[in-house]
Amino acid sequence: MTTPINLSQLLLPGFRKIYGDSYADIPTQYDKVYEIDTSSKSKEEDQGLSTLGLAVEKPVMKSITFDTVYQGYTKTYTPITYALGFMIAKETWDDALYRNVKQLPKALGRSVRHTIEILGANVLNNAFSASYLGADGKELCATDHPLLGGGTFRNELTTPADLDVISFEQCLIDIRGFVDDRGLKVVARPKLLVIPPQLEFAAKMLLKSEKLPDTANNNINPANGMMPYIVLDWLTDPDAFFILTDVPNGLNFIWREKPRFGTEDEWNSEVSKFKVVFRCANGWTDSRCVFGSPGA
Repeated sequence: MTTPINLSQLLLPGFRKIYGDSYADIPTQYDKVYEIDTSSKSKEEDQGLSTLGLAVEKPVMKSITFDTVYQGYTKTYTPITYALGFMIAKETWDDALYRNVKQLPKALGRSVRHTIEILGANVLNNAFSASYLGADGKELCATDHPLLGGGTFRNELTTPADLDVISFEQCLIDIRGFVDDRGLKVVARPKLLVIPPQLEFAAKMLLKSEKLPDTANNNINPANGMMPYIVLDWLTDPDAFFILTDVPNGLNFIWREKPRFGTEDEWNSEVSKFKVVFRCANGWTDSRCVFGSPGA
């Protein structure tokens, strides 16, 4: 009896190399937006905790006022398993040129690469949707995020606007108005403008022009060089934009298992199988990590 060719072993060296090349040929974008972490658990939880209120006057010989610390919202990250594979028969190997067959691992690598980027972009794509709520019961960008001590704060423009000098300035003013759950000011600083491809020219004019764009006045442009920007190719709304802040525990991407490859040959059918599996979770904990506008 003739032993069939072990196709998986023939493809494996190229499989590993081509996948690695494919994964790196497009610069990753999701890791420029998220805080990347790893986990060894079935789930991860972020537990919110309020700060204290303002100090109050203590009359002579009277007791100190003791404040209450409120337990905040709990955000749970549960990893989801993603997988994909392909099969190749010995006849396909015999009848096809190797340079064509070896593109299959590259295609698998591209599929994984795009899946990860889409997962990353989807959090921002759904930032204004009431169908995707965070631990506080609100969408990522909202005008009425509840505070544990009462009241609300917003990380979305009250009046939706397109990206320009005026809307950009208002975003920065509103970010300076962030407060914690007891109403105390949060020192949040903007660090990165996140845009879809359609707004790249507008972002360049806004952040790189020495003079005010779209005006005949000779005023200086105060936004010039204020922060960098990044184009996320997987953003779906052509006029929505976001400003990331330095508030920690915001957008999180948690790896439970990085992409893992596997191969198997079926002796009786002379078919080789290739697969890739990974597990991850992503989302947000503290919505103060971003300020957004869905566009006008």
